[in-house]
Amino acid sequence: MARIPKETVDQIIHHADIVEVVGDFVSLKRKGQNMWACCPFHHEKSPSFSVAPAKGLYKCFGCGKAGGVVQFIMDIEGTSYVEALKYLAKKYGIDVQEEEKTPEQQLAQNEKDSQFIVSNWAKDHYHRLLLHTDEGQGIGLSYLRQRGLNQTTIKTFELGYSLDQWDDLLKSATAAGFEQKYLEKTGLVIRREDDQGQDTGRRYDRFRGRVMFPIHNVSGRVIGFGARTLKPNDKTAKYLNSPESEIYHKSDVLYGLYQARQAIRTEELCYLVEGYLDVLSLHQGDIRNVVASSGTSLTDGQIRLIKRYTDNVTVLYDGDAAGIRASLRGIDMLLEGGLNVRVVLFPDGDDPDSYIRKVGDQRFREHLEGASQDFIQFKTDLVSREAAQDPVKKAEAIREVLQSIGKVPDPIKRQVFLQQTSQAFSIDEQVLITEYNKLVRTASGKAAGGQSSSGSGAAPTTGSGYGSQPATRNPQPVTRNLTPEEEAEALMYGASPEDLMGGGGDLQTLTPEELEPVPDVLAQCEREVVRLLLLYSPQPLAPEVSVAQYLLEQLEDTNFKTGLYADMLHLCRQELEQGRWPEVRTLIQHSRADIRSLVAELATEKYELSPNWTTHQIYVPRELDLLQTACDNAILRLNKVNVERELAVRLEALRHPADEASMMENLQTIHLLKQMDNQLANMLGTVIPRAAL
Repeated sequence: MARIPKETVDQIIHHADIVEVVGDFVSLKRKGQNMWACCPFHHEKSPSFSVAPAKGLYKCFGCGKAGGVVQFIMDIEGTSYVEALKYLAKKYGIDVQEEEKTPEQQLAQNEKDSQFIVSNWAKDHYHRLLLHTDEGQGIGLSYLRQRGLNQTTIKTFELGYSLDQWDDLLKSATAAGFEQKYLEKTGLVIRREDDQGQDTGRRYDRFRGRVMFPIHNVSGRVIGFGARTLKPNDKTAKYLNSPESEIYHKSDVLYGLYQARQAIRTEELCYLVEGYLDVLSLHQGDIRNVVASSGTSLTDGQIRLIKRYTDNVTVLYDGDAAGIRASLRGIDMLLEGGLNVRVVLFPDGDDPDSYIRKVGDQRFREHLEGASQDFIQFKTDLVSREAAQDPVKKAEAIREVLQSIGKVPDPIKRQVFLQQTSQAFSIDEQVLITEYNKLVRTASGKAAGGQSSSGSGAAPTTGSGYGSQPATRNPQPVTRNLTPEEEAEALMYGASPEDLMGGGGDLQTLTPEELEPVPDVLAQCEREVVRLLLLYSPQPLAPEVSVAQYLLEQLEDTNFKTGLYADMLHLCRQELEQGRWPEVRTLIQHSRADIRSLVAELATEKYELSPNWTTHQIYVPRELDLLQTACDNAILRLNKVNVERELAVRLEALRHPADEASMMENLQTIHLLKQMDNQLANMLGTVIPRAAL
């Protein structure tokens, strides 16, 4: 069976720095001991996504996503545990040796993974055709060089060419062993149907005689293609894109982001253009922080992608007035997403690609710096010119600008923009604020009626411009068990059967009776013991006695009733038996999702003690300073809840006594349990109601 050896998995996890890995996808900023960012998994304007370098884990306090470095890649890429390991191995130059898979093992591969694999193969196929075939060189490569692209750019973006044949890719992929269903699912091959929608059995390539632009996701995996025809007077569309698939959602993709992400973070600025060639020409001109919407209308998903890396975006327009007008709505969406938006115009007839080729790299950069202007100011100038001296048009122009200002979530920025607009239109600021309030109230009314709102937050009060954003509900984290297919895959790649049961050994030893619904209070007590074990195992309580040793000795005859906490207790015992402390860094990489989620929850703290307490010489005791008390209380509470639970069972049994002997035995046991309960209550300092004595 094919498998990734445990030694290799350990090596991957050891080398994978969670700050470095997460930093490839979001812009992290240090605050206290942890790193923070806006969450890449849900839309938010204030950072609630935390990375703890010392513990090797991440957690979002908004949506609940949490885990270690492998889990992060699984979450961000939507891929399997094994593919996440391979991704990290590739990033850190670790060789992963795998044996040849049997057909049964191949079937166990994740559907998405298979689509990634066939897309990557197609990218290599098209690239080879461009560079090493007569048609590719004579048509495709000739066109790219005519557009000024050099070999380095062509290689960096892995450009290619599709032969002008009906089934070149289909035949080549089939010969390489790929199943037709994956060629169809990725849109590389089209299935022909008759007029009644029945499959005719014929298949043909989607892309033929076109220059190919591979579309990468943020981690560099090929998810789709854009393709440009080179045939003169061709009746087909000039550009053709891959259809939507399980791995390609065009509304969540920006062309060139994989190549641009580091530069965007470094420059703290993203240039947004429209087409593939705009990205390629600017990148070649050493302007690397550039991405394209690929001719589609800007979407919320694309805006969130930009915001992962920067709050600043500059939109590069050609000089076409109609095109600018059509794009204003997209810029309003950028404002609504909390981005700082600027605009650069190019002379009529020029786009970023043609202009940089015309004037050269240096003059292009100078133009970017000199022609850049704030979007609200740009829109104000644009609509005021169109209004000219017409009072009616001028009033409409003012409302258009106010609608854009309403998209800005920051109340201070809104106030500044209102002041600027007042000066630009020579109109009293109070009049503008009154009109702005009307627009916001109208938009709020529409939103309350189930329609989309064009405003953002509450209207500013007189002369203030302050407002707030509507609160959003954050979903709770969801955990799940492995499917049979995922179990097969995990076994194939080195997980043991014990791992699939929860991390090793005889984890599921509870009888059906013991697996009855567990009271919340008991589950909380068991959870607290697991938390102390996980966070403080090696800490000494006394000479030669650690937290782990103390707690596990106290729990020698205690069985946890909550399945997940029972499994975690067993994992901690196993780690100690193997000479290791149960650590967050180790257990956060576990193959079970519910265990990874629990470890992340227990190990992540949302708040840190402010250094001001120390500055003002105010001593605040830490849990680390009170470990003996914390451990004692956790064991005492757990024992008391278990005693109360057994007492309730015995009292219930008195209602249906089998015989006098069993009743007397039950009464004696109840008496002893009540004594134990009182003793435990006294040790905990709990007040016992008179009726219970």
